[in-house]
Amino acid sequence: MAKKKKKQRTQIPEEFFERLKKICQTPTLFSQVSKTFTERPTTFRANTIKTTPEKVKEILTQNGFKVTQPTWYKDAFILQNKSKKDLMSLDIYENGEIYIQSLASMVPPVVLEPQPGETVLDLTAAPGSKTSQIAAMMNLEGDFTANDVNKVRFFKLQHNLENLGAGDFVKLRMEHGASLCREFEDETFDKILLDAPCSAETRFNESERKTFLYWNKHKIKDMAYKQRQLILSAWPKLKKGGVLVYSTCTFAPEENELQVQKLMQRFPEEVKIEPINLDGLKPMPSLKSWNDKGIDPAIADTLRIMPTKEVEGFYIAKLIKND
Repeated sequence: MAKKKKKQRTQIPEEFFERLKKICQTPTLFSQVSKTFTERPTTFRANTIKTTPEKVKEILTQNGFKVTQPTWYKDAFILQNKSKKDLMSLDIYENGEIYIQSLASMVPPVVLEPQPGETVLDLTAAPGSKTSQIAAMMNLEGDFTANDVNKVRFFKLQHNLENLGAGDFVKLRMEHGASLCREFEDETFDKILLDAPCSAETRFNESERKTFLYWNKHKIKDMAYKQRQLILSAWPKLKKGGVLVYSTCTFAPEENELQVQKLMQRFPEEVKIEPINLDGLKPMPSLKSWNDKGIDPAIADTLRIMPTKEVEGFYIAKLIKND
């Protein structure tokens, strides 16, 4: 007898929405968030390794492109007319003077604030959106290591960095993040970005089945295990007074607040949470507990970005190592 073909999912799972209701905490907020799983406008940033946002805006205007810019990041643009394909036909795209990137993805480097001359680690870097942004913020000055364990994604990272003018500056590694951390002495880095692999719930799009096809609660558990390995391995490598930014593109508390809480429990005297306030980015309410597990009140200073029609949801924690 022939095997019955498994029915493929055609809608965002109801089980996900049941969890989202608890995360949103009120019917009004749930209603607002559940309307944001749609296509967003094309957003991009000026690659300041090669140009300036002023020059980019001038060229866009000359070519009939209308854009707006978010108040929290002067290098970012939101396309108001024309298509992504039109944007990609411009020389400034081909030359790597602009880089297409979601707005929320630009937030973690802005929060990290890497400076020229610092020693920086991007632990899970591919495809290189945030990596190239950090390199630009550093003015290609300092010591910057970027790593990704996935071979296909690693070569995408390498290609993007070369195209954007950061190929010779960034030291690339292709290893499991926890293994790579073991190679470094404790207190090596001024700044660490851990944009962790996650269940990508904030990127669900009702019209793109592939965005939610593989979601289930087991995936959340699997990702949470990987994240815990990475954050606990990375923290000792941060200098005293240094900053680690932990971020995900998911709503799941197991992958967000509970990861920060696990780090605080492991290093109770060391972890200080710095509040994040970026003009124009509205936060979602913080969680006080999840599945009967209390959440440390200090974690309310981490940021859940409220998703809108322009910016997807994101979770960001700015963690400082106490002296």
